[in-house]
Amino acid sequence: MNPTALMIMLLSLAIGTTMTLMSHNWLLAWIGLEINTLAIIPLMTKTPHPRAIEAATKYFLTQASASALILFSATMNAWKTGEWSITLLSDPYTITLSMALMMKLGLAPLHFWLPEVIQGIPLSTGLILSTWQKIAPMTLLLQISHLTDLKLLITMGLTSILIGGWGGINQTQLRKVMAFSSIGHLGWMVLILKFNPQLTLFNFLLYITMTAAMFFSLMSLSSTKISEISSSWPKSPILVTTMMLVLLSLAGLPPLTGFSPKLLIILELAKQNTLLLASVTMLTSLLALFFYLRLTYVMILTLPPHIPPSSTHWRTTKNSPLTATMTTLALLIFPLSPTFLLII
Repeated sequence: MNPTALMIMLLSLAIGTTMTLMSHNWLLAWIGLEINTLAIIPLMTKTPHPRAIEAATKYFLTQASASALILFSATMNAWKTGEWSITLLSDPYTITLSMALMMKLGLAPLHFWLPEVIQGIPLSTGLILSTWQKIAPMTLLLQISHLTDLKLLITMGLTSILIGGWGGINQTQLRKVMAFSSIGHLGWMVLILKFNPQLTLFNFLLYITMTAAMFFSLMSLSSTKISEISSSWPKSPILVTTMMLVLLSLAGLPPLTGFSPKLLIILELAKQNTLLLASVTMLTSLLALFFYLRLTYVMILTLPPHIPPSSTHWRTTKNSPLTATMTTLALLIFPLSPTFLLII
């Protein structure tokens, strides 16, 4: 892609998200979401492949449907209340707006577009779609969290955790695995949204960090299939080791970063006397743990760690400082969790 065109698209993405974050009324927020949607479509189709065109079409149709529902609900709410304010919502439109925002995020059962879209686009665009594109809808959900329906959030949260774990078990494509991982993590966030919005924000920030670290590692290895990462150890032993730890962090194993939000969410659910919900959540998250462990097994334990004596050209993998930074954050933030919670 032309560097100028690429810069314009990335700048539009930044402007769209910033506009949504700064807006106090639904109309400006909707415009920001639309700019975001239109800016990422050329990035999806920068490699003119039928799969990329198909992914961009699916993405456009689902996002356009969700945007239409947001605009319709906001207009009807403004007609009823006389205000466009984000925090002033009347009852029937709160549910429709929540559903539309969850559709934009890719929460189950409105998740069907996400794995197919991420599978059809390059890893760099997949990174943007999994992290940056979720900031604006999640911010709007956080702003209306006190108005949302608790039963809806719990149902969609549990469904997303279940689908996120179940869907990723049989996958051989790493981009689809990351898509189902995203669905599962968003389920945890939505589950706790009504009880403790600050905890949702904390979980979201750590999700972005861990997902970005994983995508940067995959981009460094140019791997999109499980069979490709299984033979990556001789190519870059250190990167593969850190990637394995990032996967375990995504799974939520202590003492890595990903354990922190899961621990705090379970403690919060226990404080709210919803012990049954906490138990079901932990049991359904075991499905996701299985496919993360399967990936780590394929990466580390299927090949002996044989290192060739000569430093040949094919073994030199270029690792950017950004990959190192994001990987470090994705592994070592757990001790700093109380500090982050105080800041949030």
